Amino acid sequence: MNNTQQILFKRDTDGFTKDLNAEVKGMITQAKIKRAVAFLWFKLFFYLSFFIGSIVILYQNQYGNHFGYLLMNYVAIGTSGILLAFNSAHDACHQTFSKKKWVNDLIFYFTFNMQGTSARLWRIRHLASHHLFSNVDGCDADVDDNPLLRFSPNHKKKSFMKYQHFYAPILYSLYFIVWIYAKDFVYLNKKNLANLKNQHYPFWYTIELVVWKLFYVSYMIVLPYYLLGFSLLEILWAYLLMIVVGSNIFIYTLVTTHFTMETEFPTANAKGELPYSFAEHQLMVSMDYHPTNPVASFLFGGFNSHAAHHLFPNLPHTIYPKVTPIIVDKALNYNYKYNVLTLWDAIASHFRYLKKLGQ
Repeated sequence: MNNTQQILFKRDTDGFTKDLNAEVKGMITQAKIKRAVAFLWFKLFFYLSFFIGSIVILYQNQYGNHFGYLLMNYVAIGTSGILLAFNSAHDACHQTFSKKKWVNDLIFYFTFNMQGTSARLWRIRHLASHHLFSNVDGCDADVDDNPLLRFSPNHKKKSFMKYQHFYAPILYSLYFIVWIYAKDFVYLNKKNLANLKNQHYPFWYTIELVVWKLFYVSYMIVLPYYLLGFSLLEILWAYLLMIVVGSNIFIYTLVTTHFTMETEFPTANAKGELPYSFAEHQLMVSMDYHPTNPVASFLFGGFNSHAAHHLFPNLPHTIYPKVTPIIVDKALNYNYKYNVLTLWDAIASHFRYLKKLGQ
């Protein structure tokens, strides 16, 4: 595909999109939206309290010099931070908390940047690339060429990638180390990424990035070192464990939504036309797991209802369990494919996919 070529979705000629939108619109009453948004706010306060509370407990050092408790405390901070990002930062990025943009932005930038990752740079990739052309080579920043892992059948295969299903778990476990201390700086200086061309960021983006990184390192490593009775090495070991646990939660929540044996990587023809309409495309490239399960939805913040999210990104994720059955019904009526597995089966499918692409 020519990266300068305009990419277009196939026209929806069978009425699927109109029918789906009409039924979802008819299902969503004002009362249901209010309840969904109220639950969204409850989850924000729940996970924010979990996150801030874990940090406060760390600073209070109520467990003396017990290294095991230090490890658990760091894991609690990392886990609560990831769940906060899943359930609050992502929705705020899509402006679902409030009609007031500044409210959503405040929630988004605070909850996301507190994890050591750049909210501003991720938002650009997420909204201006991934959500426009998911799983389309050269147009989705989330599947841009990876030097160590082959996620797309359209990417160049290297000889060592035949082992990628073996070494991927190691890379996944260190993902946040790469993102926090390298990836953001690479993206800040990368002019071309997937469909994002000639990117030029103002200098204050760099200042903001550095300030947030310094703040993150200060509250995660420097302050604990000075406040607690542990050596710097012990603090770093606890921090590394937090990174490994958080990275695995993050990766396996997300890679299962697009990179499996069941999901597709549609390619455009010579005219730049994709084989599916926008709505059918979202079904072909997305994987759901436990989409209507209340526990899964409470934990994963709607990432488990991924088809609903890509079809209705401006709805709060707390209403996706009601939207998904409509999607499933309409997909069946129109003979469209709908992908759903258990989380464990989706993870297994992901590794089969890695193995297939490495061969």
